[in-house]
Amino acid sequence: MAQAKQLAATVRSGTGKGAARSVRREGRVPAVIYGGGMPPQAISLDYKTTNLLIYAGHFLTTIFEIDVEGTKIRALPRDYQLDVVRDTPVHVDFLRLTAGSTLRVDVPVHFVGQDASAAIKAGATVNVVRHTVEMRVPADNIPEGIVADVSKMGMGDSLHISAVPMPDGCKPVISNRDFTIATMVPPKTVAEDAPAAAAAPAAKAPAKAAAKK
Repeated sequence: MAQAKQLAATVRSGTGKGAARSVRREGRVPAVIYGGGMPPQAISLDYKTTNLLIYAGHFLTTIFEIDVEGTKIRALPRDYQLDVVRDTPVHVDFLRLTAGSTLRVDVPVHFVGQDASAAIKAGATVNVVRHTVEMRVPADNIPEGIVADVSKMGMGDSLHISAVPMPDGCKPVISNRDFTIATMVPPKTVAEDAPAAAAAPAAKAPAKAAAKK
């Protein structure tokens, strides 16, 4: 399960576009922590740290323990905005986590067993249908991923969500069907060219007798 990462923040008093621009001029990123039955908390984050965290991957499924000038708040990023030209962070929204609450998040699917797969050794390939699965998970115990084993799949087989072990307290949002995670695609066969039928040479018409003078 995912472990909380430490993140330092400072309180920002102003709100609105003007205040946000002022924060960015100071080399920081405006952010807000909301939810949990408490008023929103306006904060700012170090720009370099925030940029690295976003581009490191899995930002929206990482739990942070945010130290807001001595007060620690467990929160999960729910959204962030990037500059449309420079792709740099300009704002982050965090959801405050409370004990017993659940969240809907996209959980990555990690595929294993390729080396032990007889089908793959025979030339088949794994066609990934879902790289992530939307799941309802405990707010304080978000899984880093679910593991899908393809080692037993045969040619043309499909791997469904029911065959993937679920972490404790987690379940897919889609519950009314056993949806497909991956398929095992057989190798393409090259059709042998049929021997070209030898075309019979066209019979030449007999030459006409020369006209008598």
